[in-house]
Amino acid sequence: MKHKIRIHLADDHQVLIDGLTNLLCTVDNFEVVGNSKDGTTIYEDVVQNNADILVLDISMPKKDGIEVLKEFSQKRFPCKVIILSSYDDLKIIKEVMKLGANGYLTKKCAGENIIEAIEAVYQGQEYFCDAVREKIFNTFTQNNPKLNKNIYTENQILSPREIEIITLISLEYSGKEISEQLFISINTVETHRKNIMKKLQTKNTIGLVKYALKNNLINP
Repeated sequence: MKHKIRIHLADDHQVLIDGLTNLLCTVDNFEVVGNSKDGTTIYEDVVQNNADILVLDISMPKKDGIEVLKEFSQKRFPCKVIILSSYDDLKIIKEVMKLGANGYLTKKCAGENIIEAIEAVYQGQEYFCDAVREKIFNTFTQNNPKLNKNIYTENQILSPREIEIITLISLEYSGKEISEQLFISINTVETHRKNIMKKLQTKNTIGLVKYALKNNLINP
């Protein structure tokens, strides 16, 4: 029997919790195991419910989402965390990702992206809805004339995240710089780099640059 992904919802609006619960329950391998309406007991609730994924709002009574993430990092992360928020401020996005969140969605795009986000994060990927991803990428592409702004085209080999990684490697960003720009750890950058090289069957950065140029990820 396929393992069900156990999901805990944390939001102070019952209407949103009810709506998400109804939506997620339409997916066979999803199970909503609990919910929290303020931040004070989220850690204990998640542990007790043995949740795989926490969908967490930032604006929570008594203890907000950022404080919850800090509590998680101080103890240990009992599950993966997807932020679902009305905010799309880059400072907030950067802060929660550095604190260990695995994904970020705005509430405007939740309906069409939340299922995909949960599945991706459960499988160990990071997930940003398109609006947030575009905002992140625009912060460091504006002043780089060599970057092809239309890199988000369908690619049969690489994932969108891998396309971002290979693009930045080709533009001579260091692992640390890529980590800072994409709000992921250096270890995650290195893992992506190894996976890309394996997929493209290349042994060095030159091969990655050639692929980026050939596929118009960067402008010569």
